[in-house]
Amino acid sequence: MSSVTADHIPASHGHEDHGHAAIPHGWRRWLFATNHKDIGTMYLIFAFTMLLEGGTLALLLRTELFEPGLQFFEPQLFNQFTSMHGLIMIFGAIMPAFVGFANWMVPLQIGASDMAFARMNNFSFWLLPVAATLLTASFFAPGGANAAGWTMYAPLSEQMGPGMDFTIFAVHLMGASSIMGAINIIVTILNMRAPGMTLMKMPLFCWTWLITAYLLLAVMPVLAAAVTMLLTDRHFGTTFFNAAGGGDPVLYQHVFWFFGHPEVYIMILPAFGIVSEVVPAFARKRLFGYSSMVYATASIAILSFLVWAHHMFTTGMPVTAQLYFMYATMLISIPTGVKVFNWVATMWRGSMTFESPMLFAIGFIFVFTIGGFTGLILAIAPIDVQVQDTYYVVAHFHYVLVAGSLFAMFAGAYYWLPKWTGRMYDERLGKWHFWSTMISFNVTFFPMHFLGLAGMPRRYADYPAQFTDFHQIATIGAFWFGLSQLIFLYVALKAFSGRGEIAPAKPWEGATALEWTVPSPAPYHTFVTPPVIN
Repeated sequence: MSSVTADHIPASHGHEDHGHAAIPHGWRRWLFATNHKDIGTMYLIFAFTMLLEGGTLALLLRTELFEPGLQFFEPQLFNQFTSMHGLIMIFGAIMPAFVGFANWMVPLQIGASDMAFARMNNFSFWLLPVAATLLTASFFAPGGANAAGWTMYAPLSEQMGPGMDFTIFAVHLMGASSIMGAINIIVTILNMRAPGMTLMKMPLFCWTWLITAYLLLAVMPVLAAAVTMLLTDRHFGTTFFNAAGGGDPVLYQHVFWFFGHPEVYIMILPAFGIVSEVVPAFARKRLFGYSSMVYATASIAILSFLVWAHHMFTTGMPVTAQLYFMYATMLISIPTGVKVFNWVATMWRGSMTFESPMLFAIGFIFVFTIGGFTGLILAIAPIDVQVQDTYYVVAHFHYVLVAGSLFAMFAGAYYWLPKWTGRMYDERLGKWHFWSTMISFNVTFFPMHFLGLAGMPRRYADYPAQFTDFHQIATIGAFWFGLSQLIFLYVALKAFSGRGEIAPAKPWEGATALEWTVPSPAPYHTFVTPPVIN
């Protein structure tokens, strides 16, 4: 995070008397919202709602897996829960939450009055509840919801009932929402920075989102193409993925993962940005190696397009291709390692304090690094062939996405809650939330490494008795983890309802970005006159 000071912070940036209408009230304020803060708030509320829905599906899965044998759900319904859990968490919870953070913080951090395209911003949000309704409604379609996995692999997805069509349309809507959000973020960052705010003075959160937005623009149309080909195979007699008509089901995997691997980085780069804001603030030092962090982020984005087939080592890929994808995948660990090194170097000899945002940021670095190491192991083709489609893979990507994306979101939420609400959150409860989440997360997902190495396949509703102990530990951990999130819900509601200590404009001593120069809560209209950055 570059340290910025504003020469000129206009005293009037909180007032409404600059040609702006008064703040709208009631349902119109939200339905027709064009203010970046309101839209950011709606994104965050929507994402947390979907997190609870996706989490409920996960707890239903873990309930079934507590003991061998079929207890509660038929395998078909179990597979629907598995598939929809993945789709809801990725497209309904993680991606919209990061877009919510971007909506709230990017204009504040670059000194812009709002996002570039305010009405498009509103439209891109309101596509999401429609898509979420379609996804949820698919459970009630004849034959039930998508049960082909969140990846919707052909040929299985071509044989599903109408619930699969609901899913395809929902994915299209969410993709359109993402593309509009990405365009908005790119134009806002490139065109609306305050005078003197050069690109290399921007907070790292803005950099990571700028790069993420380009990734979204590049790969969301690829996903749209894949699911459109599925749709035409299902209803219009094409045979893109149908071997009987000359198609190839493995083609679907290639197209899907060409989207799917950059998508992994779409879900982690904004997390890197948040951690790069929080760590310097609580270490009370400037971020070590700012420019190397920017270049590392760009390198990760470029390399993410070159490694997609490491998800496909067991599809009969030629050995030369396996070698290429193996080495290319390992290459990505270099810029990621640069980031981890820089965060640790920032903390080194800093005068650190351990408030909730910092705890989640350090928790992120620790557990995300474990996820990175298991990813390196999966990059080695002969090992990957052994653990492909086992619980080892489930453990790996939950370490990256739950302990990665979700922990960073909690760090960001605690960090910026005073700016959003004007109230300090309950620090004691924040620490309870962190420790409960951290311990229960590891209790849930660490045993899955051993299950996978022992040969337990993923997405199975039943299993041999020798896997029972680890499954029971994981199920207990999952319920503990789920209940821990209710602490956060209480903390956030308490702050938003105006209870708690009144927050100063700059509650964190080490924070230096522009958002800490405006009052808390941030006024409805900020930076009516742009600040000049020194």
